Amino acid sequence: MANEKKTDLPEKGAILQRDRETYAIAPAIPAGVLPPDVLRKIADVAEKYDAAAIKITGAQRMAIVGLREEDIDSVWNDLGMDMGAAIGLCVRSVKTCPGTAFCKRGVSDSLGLGMSLHDAYHGMSLPAKFKIGVSGCANCCGESWVRDIGFFGFKNGFKIVVGGNAGRKPRIAKELTYVESIEDAKKVAQRVFDYYKANAKPKERIGEFTDRIGFEEFTKKVL
Repeated sequence: MANEKKTDLPEKGAILQRDRETYAIAPAIPAGVLPPDVLRKIADVAEKYDAAAIKITGAQRMAIVGLREEDIDSVWNDLGMDMGAAIGLCVRSVKTCPGTAFCKRGVSDSLGLGMSLHDAYHGMSLPAKFKIGVSGCANCCGESWVRDIGFFGFKNGFKIVVGGNAGRKPRIAKELTYVESIEDAKKVAQRVFDYYKANAKPKERIGEFTDRIGFEEFTKKVL
């Protein structure tokens, strides 16, 4: 219908734009790393459908902006990529720094951990939106201190922090534990997800959840 009010289209991974007519989509880009051929494909598809722009997002994705609603399915088909979880009550993103793969200051394999977390949890349903940060050193380029769960790499392991977020009411995460390997980090993450998913209220961010039950009690349950 001509006068029908447009809204976001979560099932298509499409977010309504300011003009209230066009949409943006953001393919999943694990750890913000992609090969040149995929970069070219994104540009080619954006040009084919006369997109207004390609915007690099804070979640290390590339949003194709200004798409017509009738083109969204075709755009996804041409891209052949998974949808980025840009909206919804789920694991939205895993923001990851270059770590020892590329950065001269990196002391740990943050890309390895970040990609592993993305593969395991990206898009997983949870009581509220959930963001992950992985930093390869204490400089926190993965913004780990302001993520629902964050990881900091050291030469012999990872520090894990929980309960941070940015936005209108920013808060710094609290230190949970230290682990010695990527596998141990993933085990702690799984316990955090399991306990949070089973006990948090709807739309209660994990920081709010740990405030409600007490961080000490939360720590006892997940470690």
